[in-house]
Amino acid sequence: MTPFHFTQGTLPLLVSIPHAGTQLTPEVDAGLSDAARGLPDTDWHIPLLYDFVRDLGASVLIGHYSRFVIDLNRPPDNQPLYTTATTGLYPETLFDGTPTFAPDKTPTAEQRQGYLDHIWHPYHQQLQQELARLKAQHGYALLFDAHSIASVIPRLFEGQLPDLNIGTNDGGSCTPAVTAAIQAVCEAQDDYSWVINGRFKGGYITRAYGQPQQGVQAVQLELAQINYMDETPPFAWQQERAAQLQQVLKPLLQAYLQQGKPQ
Repeated sequence: MTPFHFTQGTLPLLVSIPHAGTQLTPEVDAGLSDAARGLPDTDWHIPLLYDFVRDLGASVLIGHYSRFVIDLNRPPDNQPLYTTATTGLYPETLFDGTPTFAPDKTPTAEQRQGYLDHIWHPYHQQLQQELARLKAQHGYALLFDAHSIASVIPRLFEGQLPDLNIGTNDGGSCTPAVTAAIQAVCEAQDDYSWVINGRFKGGYITRAYGQPQQGVQAVQLELAQINYMDETPPFAWQQERAAQLQQVLKPLLQAYLQQGKPQ
């Protein structure tokens, strides 16, 4: 299994989807706990939800492997991104705190080094190459990191998560103009709650590659899954809800494109 699927577009925009993968290595497949067997922390259906970006002309990068193998949105040195509860480069627990692996079934350090070498690094090399190509062709590059999560996870956050959770590394990964444009789209609609730099400020991808002073901007969007799918197994896609959500996602990305261009 190749570690990712990539399609090249014509716009200065790259949409990264690191957590939609469900592929497992043999060791991970054999070792998952009963609670993890259904891959509950997957960003289900995100490639389908964002399929419209191909028509816009965006490049798209989609990870194939489950985050239970290796998390593409964590730093390679496995340093924590948040001071609150989180999961690491090799998740030992699910978001709810349940063990990811059965007792004595965790992959070995050598196996996990292989995941880093053959899954994590190729994804990031492709991401870096595409951002460099976009910058060379257009003079700048825009990165949009697309995620989703169950709307209620008490271990990670209190109550119900806002529908749209925009992360810009506290304003460090994009210009104020981009933040203002995205905020204006959110304020112009009443169907979805939203927050900027709330519980989710952007993971490793947003923080590492969002360097507006170097001509590369990055924005993460963490969606509450209740707005486009069922949050309980089998995690079914809900077309009507998804179509409504896309009516906000499209202008949000268009605003990003418009304001992301150097003035």
